[in-house]
Amino acid sequence: MSKLAQLREKRNAAAKKAHDLNNKYPADQRMPAAEAAQLDSFLAEVEAIDAEIAREQRIAQVAGENPEAQHDAALQAAYRGGVRDADESAALRAMLSGGLSALSAEQRSAMNARVNHDIRAAMSTTTGSEGGYTVATEFNKTLIQAMKAAFSVRSVASGIQTSTGAQMLFPTADSTQEEGEIVGQSAGAGSGDTGFGQASMDVYKYSSKSIALPFELIQDSMFNIEAYIQSLLQLRLGRIQNRHHTVGTGTAQPRGIVTASGAGKVGATGQTGTVTYDDLVDLEHSVDPYYRATAKWMMHDDSLKVLRKLKDGNGRPIFVPGYEQGNPGGAPDRLMGREIIINQHMPVMAANAKSILFGDFSKYLIRDVMDLTLFRMTDSKYTEKGQVGFLAFQRSGANMVDVGGAIKYYQNSAT
Repeated sequence: MSKLAQLREKRNAAAKKAHDLNNKYPADQRMPAAEAAQLDSFLAEVEAIDAEIAREQRIAQVAGENPEAQHDAALQAAYRGGVRDADESAALRAMLSGGLSALSAEQRSAMNARVNHDIRAAMSTTTGSEGGYTVATEFNKTLIQAMKAAFSVRSVASGIQTSTGAQMLFPTADSTQEEGEIVGQSAGAGSGDTGFGQASMDVYKYSSKSIALPFELIQDSMFNIEAYIQSLLQLRLGRIQNRHHTVGTGTAQPRGIVTASGAGKVGATGQTGTVTYDDLVDLEHSVDPYYRATAKWMMHDDSLKVLRKLKDGNGRPIFVPGYEQGNPGGAPDRLMGREIIINQHMPVMAANAKSILFGDFSKYLIRDVMDLTLFRMTDSKYTEKGQVGFLAFQRSGANMVDVGGAIKYYQNSAT
């Protein structure tokens, strides 16, 4: 068992003790001093273990920030032995390794026989060995799932896939203040026209930047070229999209969830790097109860570090660490009883920073157009170096499609 796995098991045990003890008493009841001290010790133990985990993860992150290390990590993950590919995966591997001409007779026959299904639907070209091939459907689904797991906004937002990149306009209306009336016998009903607006869902073309592989690796039967390329695409496309999904300006890029949200609470003077328990209560109640039913918190990990030290009016911590085992399936970290989403593209606490989000994140919509497209390049730029190039494009957009204030932010004070 790795050191990181051991630390996580140790954290799970301490976090479950804290969780069980915290749930022993109702939220409006003060916990006895002895048990409150015991809870503090459990939380201190979790915090110390988290610091160790963070150091281990930081080591891996530092390696990941180096482009060469990213390639090394992807290469290590891509090597495999004795695993047979599914038909679609085998066809994809053949195309990636040698182009369309590398497909076997059976694979070519399957393409001709199943025009709009499987391989034919997944791979087509009109530009020869330097042209583009649409990635197999199953490969694309796996990639999107990987980005959802690794990048925060996709994991909680809603998503749609469209067959074209044409502009989409969503009608909007704020009906939160609308209500009916009582009318007398034979009296006329009053008028109450609703004001409608539009939210645009434009798409943008994202590039993975080119990936160059030496011939030797492509020819190596022990090298899983699909896994390698998928890993690099996950890192490159996922990171830039999550950044835009979080803080995108809406001009020549998607409008991010922070940009689209409304103000829920602004910190008092002096709170440039802090937040109080009362601020969080005000932020929570700035969101209409309709949206609070499924609401979550979203913040940078550095902001969570600040919140872990806060306690409510009964002296109980507002942060309760989650654990991975039991319950069944474990329990997520919770703040004031609600799930926390860690997003490393969220602004950290600083003057005027919109550092904490609260609300129903399903009202943020991500739109992907058709399938991700992968190009295999064998022109002189690569051939002279003994390489084959790969480049992926994905058309995607995102925007808030709600005007009722489903998500609000906490903003640190200016001074």
